[in-house]
Parts: sequence; C-alpha cells; structure tokens
Amino acid sequence: MPAVTLRGEMPRRADAARNREHVLGIARAQVASGDDSLQLNTIARLAGVGVGTVYRHFPTRQALLEALAAEPLSELAERAETAATDADSEAALHELLRYALNRILRDSCLAAVLESAELEDPAVEKLKNRFDKALSALLRAGKRENRIRKDVRPADIRSLLCGVAHALQASPHTPKHARQYLQILTAGLAPS
Repeated sequence: MPAVTLRGEMPRRADAARNREHVLGIARAQVASGDDSLQLNTIARLAGVGVGTVYRHFPTRQALLEALAAEPLSELAERAETAATDADSEAALHELLRYALNRILRDSCLAAVLESAELEDPAVEKLKNRFDKALSALLRAGKRENRIRKDVRPADIRSLLCGVAHALQASPHTPKHARQYLQILTAGLAPS
C-alpha cells in the first residue's frame, strides 16, 4: 500500500505534483504583483490548466492562501523558537517582531493566515501553533522580568503585527515609518 501524507492523502503522481507547484507559482506571482484576490478561475487560466486541476489541489481560496503561507509561516515559527531560547527576552521579542513585520509586508498571505480564526490545513494550523507556543514562551519570560504587560497573549501580538502591516500598506511608507510603528507597538507592550 502506498504511503500516506501528513493530511492523510495518497502521495501525488509526479505530474499532479508539478501542476500543483505550477499553480502555486502563478498564485505567488499574482500576490507579489499586488493582486491577492486569488480567484481560482483566474489562477487556472493564467497557469494554463483546467479549473478542475486547481480545485483538486485547492478546493477553496483559503486552501490556496494557506498553501502559499506555509513556507513563510514555517520560517516565522523557526525564528520564534530560536528567539524563545534567547537570554535577553526583550531584545529577542523586538527582533522577532521586526522580522515578522517585514515578512508580513512581503507576503500578504502570511498576514491572512496569522489573522484567521480557523484554518483548513492541519499542517498550517500546526505551524501557527508552533509560532504561538514559541511566542508564548517569549512573552512569559518578558512578563517574569516585568518587561511585558501581564495581559498580552500571542493572539494580541499577531493582531497588532497585522494591524501595523495594514497601516503601512494603506499609505506610502518608508522604512522609517515601519521602525516608528514598531517602536510604538513595542512601547505598548511594556507594563505601565
């Protein structure tokens, strides 16, 4: 019997895997060009594949969005896990927030997944949980040192990061604006 993937699916045939990667590449290019609508029919047309091919791999827009966000979310989770082991929790948190904001600004799909209350792909949900777990450890360390407010949760950090990213994307901004907004965010995390 063939092996089963993480999602409990049968392994893909080579051509199906190539089609999936091609569709993801087209979707990635669309998002990079500023179009994050991810209309599956449009993606199929641009990829030169049938609509059924796209829907077979990504039954919903959310499924495609999550597939696009999986790699950057994995990188973000790894960064958070590394930051959680740093002896200087405050500096590690600030560096993680800077990295996360820059990553979100480059990839709107990541913001959408970080903001989502429910995810379709269990593997992406697991990545988000890894990020939250590491972020929670980092926040606990900061709270013990009385550098972080006691009421701050990982979900708050995710929402604030996405809010800052949205504010920066909504108007012309410079790296100076990004630093300023991030400083305001981190100042708000400090106990009063």
